Amino acid sequence: MATTITELLKKNKAQLLDSWLQKQLSSESLRDDLMTNDELRAQSEELVNALAEIITEENISQVDSTDYDEVFEILSTISMSRARQGFTPRETGLYIYGLKEAILDLLQQQIPNDSMQLFTESRKLNQLLDNFAVITFETFIKGREEVILRQNDEISDISTPVIQIWDGILALPIIGTLDSSRTQVVMENLLQKIVDTGSSIAILDISGVPAVDSLVAQHLIKTVSATRLMGADCIISGIRPEIAQTVVHLGIDLSNIITKASLASALKHAFGMHKLTVKRADTDKSIR
Repeated sequence: MATTITELLKKNKAQLLDSWLQKQLSSESLRDDLMTNDELRAQSEELVNALAEIITEENISQVDSTDYDEVFEILSTISMSRARQGFTPRETGLYIYGLKEAILDLLQQQIPNDSMQLFTESRKLNQLLDNFAVITFETFIKGREEVILRQNDEISDISTPVIQIWDGILALPIIGTLDSSRTQVVMENLLQKIVDTGSSIAILDISGVPAVDSLVAQHLIKTVSATRLMGADCIISGIRPEIAQTVVHLGIDLSNIITKASLASALKHAFGMHKLTVKRADTDKSIR
Protein backbone atom coordinates (compact mmCIF):
# COMPACT_ATOMS: atom_id res chain seq x y z
CA MET A 1 0.00 0.00 0.00
CA ALA A 2 1.35 3.43 -0.90
CA THR A 3 2.17 5.46 2.21
CA THR A 4 4.11 8.45 0.85
CA ILE A 5 3.36 11.08 -1.75
CA THR A 6 6.02 9.79 -4.12
CA GLU A 7 4.70 6.22 -3.94
CA LEU A 8 1.15 7.48 -4.22
CA LEU A 9 1.81 9.43 -7.41
CA LYS A 10 3.74 6.64 -9.10
CA LYS A 11 1.23 3.87 -8.30
CA ASN A 12 -2.05 5.77 -8.59
CA LYS A 13 -1.60 8.16 -11.51
CA ALA A 14 -4.78 7.07 -13.27
CA GLN A 15 -6.89 7.30 -10.11
CA LEU A 16 -5.41 10.69 -9.24
CA LEU A 17 -6.04 12.04 -12.74
CA ASP A 18 -9.67 10.87 -12.74
CA SER A 19 -10.27 12.38 -9.29
CA TRP A 20 -8.70 15.70 -10.31
CA LEU A 21 -10.68 15.84 -13.54
CA GLN A 22 -13.94 15.14 -11.72
CA LYS A 23 -13.23 18.03 -9.37
CA GLN A 24 -12.52 20.34 -12.31
CA LEU A 25 -15.56 19.29 -14.32
CA SER A 26 -17.86 19.76 -11.34
CA SER A 27 -16.33 23.07 -10.30
CA GLU A 28 -18.19 26.35 -10.78
CA SER A 29 -14.98 27.77 -12.26
CA LEU A 30 -15.09 25.37 -15.22
CA ARG A 31 -14.80 27.35 -18.46
CA ASP A 32 -15.95 25.00 -21.18
CA ASP A 33 -16.45 28.06 -23.38
CA LEU A 34 -12.68 28.56 -23.42
CA MET A 35 -11.40 24.96 -23.34
CA THR A 36 -12.89 21.59 -24.30
CA ASN A 37 -12.94 18.67 -21.87
CA ASP A 38 -10.49 16.79 -24.10
CA GLU A 39 -8.04 19.69 -23.99
CA LEU A 40 -8.45 19.91 -20.21
CA ARG A 41 -7.77 16.18 -19.80
CA ALA A 42 -4.68 16.28 -22.05
CA GLN A 43 -3.31 19.29 -20.17
CA SER A 44 -3.92 17.72 -16.76
CA GLU A 45 -2.57 14.31 -17.79
CA GLU A 46 0.68 15.83 -19.02
CA LEU A 47 1.22 17.57 -15.68
CA VAL A 48 0.37 14.50 -13.55
CA ASN A 49 2.66 12.23 -15.61
CA ALA A 50 5.57 14.67 -15.42
CA LEU A 51 5.17 15.19 -11.67
CA ALA A 52 4.93 11.44 -10.96
CA GLU A 53 8.02 10.79 -13.04
CA ILE A 54 10.17 13.48 -11.42
CA ILE A 55 9.18 13.54 -7.74
CA THR A 56 11.33 11.59 -5.25
CA GLU A 57 11.79 11.47 -1.50
CA GLU A 58 14.98 13.48 -1.96
CA ASN A 59 13.59 16.39 -4.01
CA ILE A 60 10.06 16.64 -2.64
CA SER A 61 11.21 19.17 -0.06
CA GLN A 62 13.50 21.01 -2.51
CA VAL A 63 10.89 23.15 -4.20
CA ASP A 64 13.47 25.06 -6.24
CA SER A 65 15.31 21.95 -7.45
CA THR A 66 16.21 21.83 -11.15
CA ASP A 67 14.61 18.38 -11.14
CA TYR A 68 11.28 20.18 -11.51
CA ASP A 69 12.30 22.17 -14.60
CA GLU A 70 10.04 20.09 -16.83
CA VAL A 71 7.11 20.59 -14.45
CA PHE A 72 7.83 24.32 -14.29
CA GLU A 73 7.87 24.48 -18.09
CA ILE A 74 4.50 22.70 -18.30
CA LEU A 75 3.02 25.02 -15.68
CA SER A 76 4.35 28.07 -17.52
CA THR A 77 2.88 26.87 -20.81
CA ILE A 78 -0.49 26.25 -19.14
CA SER A 79 -0.49 29.66 -17.46
CA MET A 80 0.52 31.54 -20.62
CA SER A 81 -2.11 29.79 -22.72
CA ARG A 82 -4.82 30.42 -20.13
CA ALA A 83 -3.88 34.09 -19.91
CA ARG A 84 -4.26 34.40 -23.69
CA GLN A 85 -7.51 32.42 -23.73
CA GLY A 86 -9.18 34.72 -21.20
CA PHE A 87 -9.08 32.73 -17.95
CA THR A 88 -8.97 34.76 -14.74
CA PRO A 89 -6.11 34.50 -12.20
CA ARG A 90 -8.52 32.85 -9.75
CA GLU A 91 -9.53 30.19 -12.27
CA THR A 92 -5.90 29.46 -13.09
CA GLY A 93 -4.96 29.24 -9.40
CA LEU A 94 -7.86 26.88 -8.63
CA TYR A 95 -6.52 24.56 -11.33
CA ILE A 96 -3.35 23.90 -9.29
CA TYR A 97 -5.09 23.89 -5.92
CA GLY A 98 -7.50 21.32 -7.31
CA LEU A 99 -4.54 19.01 -7.93
CA LYS A 100 -3.39 19.47 -4.34
CA GLU A 101 -6.85 18.65 -3.05
CA ALA A 102 -7.00 15.48 -5.17
CA ILE A 103 -3.62 14.29 -3.86
CA LEU A 104 -4.67 15.01 -0.27
CA ASP A 105 -7.83 12.94 -0.76
CA LEU A 106 -5.72 9.99 -1.93
CA LEU A 107 -3.35 10.41 1.00
CA GLN A 108 -6.26 10.22 3.44
CA GLN A 109 -7.45 7.03 1.76
CA GLN A 110 -3.99 5.44 1.94
CA ILE A 111 -3.13 6.58 5.49
CA PRO A 112 -6.45 6.47 7.35
CA ASN A 113 -5.10 5.54 10.80
CA ASP A 114 -1.76 7.37 11.07
CA SER A 115 -2.47 11.03 11.69
CA MET A 116 1.19 11.92 12.29
CA GLN A 117 2.35 10.50 8.95
CA LEU A 118 -0.63 12.06 7.22
CA PHE A 119 0.35 15.42 8.69
CA THR A 120 4.00 15.00 7.61
CA GLU A 121 3.14 14.02 4.04
CA SER A 122 0.48 16.73 3.77
CA ARG A 123 3.00 19.34 4.88
CA LYS A 124 5.43 18.27 2.16
CA LEU A 125 2.65 18.41 -0.40
CA ASN A 126 1.50 21.86 0.67
CA GLN A 127 5.00 23.27 0.39
CA LEU A 128 5.55 21.80 -3.07
CA LEU A 129 2.15 22.62 -4.59
CA ASP A 130 2.08 26.12 -3.11
CA ASN A 131 5.37 26.79 -4.88
CA PHE A 132 3.83 25.50 -8.10
CA ALA A 133 0.91 27.90 -7.56
CA VAL A 134 3.30 30.86 -7.14
CA ILE A 135 5.05 29.96 -10.40
CA THR A 136 1.67 29.64 -12.09
CA PHE A 137 0.55 33.08 -10.90
CA GLU A 138 3.85 34.73 -11.91
CA THR A 139 3.71 33.26 -15.39
CA PHE A 140 0.02 34.10 -15.73
CA ILE A 141 0.77 37.76 -14.94
CA LYS A 142 3.52 37.82 -17.59
CA GLY A 143 1.14 36.28 -20.11
CA ARG A 144 -1.58 38.79 -19.28
CA GLU A 145 0.92 41.67 -19.58
CA GLU A 146 1.91 40.43 -23.03
CA VAL A 147 -1.76 40.35 -24.04
CA ILE A 148 -2.30 43.90 -22.75
CA LEU A 149 0.81 45.22 -24.51
CA ARG A 150 -0.23 43.58 -27.78
CA GLN A 151 -3.75 44.99 -27.46
CA ASN A 152 -2.35 48.45 -26.73
CA ASP A 153 -0.20 48.25 -29.87
CA GLU A 154 -3.19 47.13 -31.93
CA ILE A 155 -5.39 49.90 -30.50
CA SER A 156 -2.64 52.43 -31.16
CA ASP A 157 -2.40 51.34 -34.79
CA ILE A 158 -6.17 51.40 -35.21
CA SER A 159 -6.54 54.81 -33.54
CA THR A 160 -3.91 56.47 -35.78
CA PRO A 161 -4.95 55.58 -39.34
CA VAL A 162 -3.45 57.62 -42.18
CA ILE A 163 -6.03 58.00 -44.95
CA GLN A 164 -5.37 59.16 -48.50
CA ILE A 165 -8.44 61.26 -49.22
CA TRP A 166 -7.21 62.70 -52.54
CA ASP A 167 -4.21 62.46 -54.80
CA GLY A 168 -1.41 64.12 -52.84
CA ILE A 169 -3.56 64.75 -49.76
CA LEU A 170 -3.45 62.68 -46.57
CA ALA A 171 -5.59 62.91 -43.44
CA LEU A 172 -4.79 61.58 -39.99
CA PRO A 173 -7.67 61.78 -37.50
CA ILE A 174 -6.33 61.64 -33.93
CA ILE A 175 -8.69 60.31 -31.25
CA GLY A 176 -7.80 60.31 -27.56
CA THR A 177 -4.83 61.63 -25.62
CA LEU A 178 -1.65 62.39 -27.54
CA ASP A 179 1.33 61.36 -25.41
CA SER A 180 5.01 60.87 -26.28
CA SER A 181 4.78 57.21 -27.28
CA ARG A 182 1.66 57.77 -29.38
CA THR A 183 3.22 60.82 -31.05
CA GLN A 184 6.06 58.58 -32.18
CA VAL A 185 3.57 56.15 -33.74
CA VAL A 186 1.70 59.03 -35.39
CA MET A 187 4.88 60.45 -36.91
CA GLU A 188 6.12 57.06 -38.11
CA ASN A 189 2.80 56.19 -39.77
CA LEU A 190 2.39 59.62 -41.32
CA LEU A 191 5.94 59.94 -42.65
CA GLN A 192 5.86 56.44 -44.10
CA LYS A 193 2.56 57.18 -45.83
CA ILE A 194 4.00 60.39 -47.27
CA VAL A 195 6.87 58.38 -48.75
CA ASP A 196 4.57 55.64 -50.06
CA THR A 197 2.06 57.99 -51.73
CA GLY A 198 4.26 60.98 -52.59
CA SER A 199 1.73 63.27 -50.94
CA SER A 200 2.51 66.94 -50.42
CA ILE A 201 -0.22 67.85 -47.91
CA ALA A 202 -1.08 66.19 -44.59
CA ILE A 203 -4.09 67.11 -42.47
CA LEU A 204 -3.93 66.37 -38.73
CA ASP A 205 -7.48 66.38 -37.39
CA ILE A 206 -7.63 66.75 -33.60
CA SER A 207 -11.41 66.85 -33.28
CA GLY A 208 -11.23 63.70 -31.18
CA VAL A 209 -8.54 65.00 -28.80
CA PRO A 210 -10.34 65.82 -25.53
CA ALA A 211 -7.95 68.56 -24.42
CA VAL A 212 -4.81 70.32 -25.60
CA ASP A 213 -2.16 71.35 -23.10
CA SER A 214 1.40 72.54 -23.62
CA LEU A 215 2.68 68.96 -23.89
CA VAL A 216 0.11 67.97 -26.52
CA ALA A 217 0.86 71.16 -28.44
CA GLN A 218 4.57 70.37 -28.43
CA HIS A 219 3.82 66.89 -29.78
CA LEU A 220 1.76 68.43 -32.58
CA ILE A 221 4.53 70.90 -33.41
CA LYS A 222 7.06 68.04 -33.59
CA THR A 223 4.79 66.14 -35.96
CA VAL A 224 4.36 69.22 -38.17
CA SER A 225 8.13 69.80 -38.22
CA ALA A 226 8.82 66.20 -39.18
CA THR A 227 6.22 66.42 -41.96
CA ARG A 228 7.84 69.56 -43.35
CA LEU A 229 11.23 67.88 -43.37
CA MET A 230 9.68 65.30 -45.69
CA GLY A 231 8.69 68.09 -48.07
CA ALA A 232 4.98 68.14 -47.21
CA ASP A 233 2.78 70.91 -45.83
CA CYS A 234 0.75 70.22 -42.70
CA ILE A 235 -2.68 71.52 -41.72
CA ILE A 236 -4.15 71.09 -38.24
CA SER A 237 -7.95 70.87 -38.21
CA GLY A 238 -10.51 70.44 -35.44
CA ILE A 239 -9.52 73.56 -33.49
CA ARG A 240 -12.54 73.98 -31.23
CA PRO A 241 -13.18 77.27 -29.37
CA GLU A 242 -12.06 75.83 -26.03
CA ILE A 243 -8.85 74.51 -27.60
CA ALA A 244 -8.16 77.91 -29.17
CA GLN A 245 -8.62 79.61 -25.79
CA THR A 246 -6.31 77.11 -24.10
CA VAL A 247 -3.60 77.58 -26.73
CA VAL A 248 -3.76 81.37 -26.35
CA HIS A 249 -3.81 81.13 -22.54
CA LEU A 250 -0.73 78.90 -22.52
CA GLY A 251 1.10 81.22 -24.89
CA ILE A 252 1.71 78.48 -27.45
CA ASP A 253 2.77 79.84 -30.83
CA LEU A 254 1.00 78.11 -33.71
CA SER A 255 1.20 81.13 -36.00
CA ASN A 256 3.45 79.38 -38.51
CA ILE A 257 1.06 76.40 -38.78
CA ILE A 258 -2.10 76.38 -40.88
CA THR A 259 -5.07 75.69 -38.58
CA LYS A 260 -8.72 75.17 -39.45
CA ALA A 261 -11.85 74.71 -37.37
CA SER A 262 -13.06 71.61 -39.19
CA LEU A 263 -11.80 68.84 -41.43
CA ALA A 264 -14.02 70.15 -44.23
CA SER A 265 -12.34 73.57 -44.03
CA ALA A 266 -8.91 71.94 -44.02
CA LEU A 267 -9.78 69.82 -47.05
CA LYS A 268 -11.07 72.90 -48.89
CA HIS A 269 -7.82 74.70 -48.13
CA ALA A 270 -5.81 71.70 -49.31
CA PHE A 271 -7.76 71.68 -52.59
CA GLY A 272 -6.94 75.36 -53.02
CA MET A 273 -3.23 74.65 -52.47
CA HIS A 274 -3.45 72.05 -55.25
CA LYS A 275 -5.47 74.49 -57.39
CA LEU A 276 -8.43 72.12 -57.41
CA THR A 277 -12.08 73.18 -57.53
CA VAL A 278 -14.98 71.02 -56.43
CA LYS A 279 -18.31 71.87 -58.04
CA ARG A 280 -21.80 70.52 -57.40
CA ALA A 281 -23.10 68.41 -60.28
CA ASP A 282 -26.01 69.86 -62.23
CA THR A 283 -28.91 67.58 -61.30
CA ASP A 284 -31.46 69.51 -63.34
CA LYS A 285 -30.33 68.07 -66.64
CA SER A 286 -32.17 64.97 -67.67
CA ILE A 287 -30.17 61.81 -68.01
CA ARG A 288 -30.36 60.16 -71.37
